[in-house]
Amino acid sequence: MLAGSLAILVLVLALLIAALLRRPAQSDDSERGTGLWLWTLGLAFPLTTLAALTVYGLQMGERLLPRDTPDLVTVTAEARQWAWTFGYPDAPGLATDGVLHIPAGRPVDVQITSRDVVHSFWVPRLAGKLDALPGHVNVLRIEAPAPGTYSGQTAEFNGAGYAGHVFTVQAHDPAAWVRFLQEGPP
Repeated sequence: MLAGSLAILVLVLALLIAALLRRPAQSDDSERGTGLWLWTLGLAFPLTTLAALTVYGLQMGERLLPRDTPDLVTVTAEARQWAWTFGYPDAPGLATDGVLHIPAGRPVDVQITSRDVVHSFWVPRLAGKLDALPGHVNVLRIEAPAPGTYSGQTAEFNGAGYAGHVFTVQAHDPAAWVRFLQEGPP
C-alpha cells in the first residue's frame, strides 16, 4: 500500500514540476504530446494503481473479518490505565496481565473492551488498531504466522503514562498452547 501510494505521489509531483517548468507551446504537435502525458501518466496510472490497491486492501480486510471457523480461538482483552488484562474462555479463571497468549497459525478473535477510558489495541505485526471502549466489546481477528513474541501497544492518548501502556503477544506452538491452557503461564 505504501509503495503504491508513493509511486502515485512521485509521478504526480513530477508531472506538476514538468507543468510548472514547461515553456509555452510552439506548435500543435507539442500540445498533443502534453495531452498524452496528462491522460496516461496523470490520470490512467494513478487510477490503475489506486484500483489495484483497493482490491488488495479489500482482500486483506476480508481476511481479518471475525468469522466462525473450526479452529477459532477466542480471548478477551480488558484495558485500564495503564495495563491490559487478558482472559481465556477455554480456560475459565485463567487471566494474564500484560501478556496475551495465543496459538500460532490459528485465527484468534480478541474481544476488546475498556474498564475506564478509550484505549486502542494494536499489535502492528498481526493486525490493525481497534479501540477499546468502556461498556462496549469490539472484536479484532489476529493470527500469528509462527510461534514467537509480538509487541503490542495502546495507540490512543489516555492520559499521562500512555506511552508506557504496552503489552506482549506470545504465540505458542500447538503443544505449548495446550500446556498453557492447562497449567497457565510458566
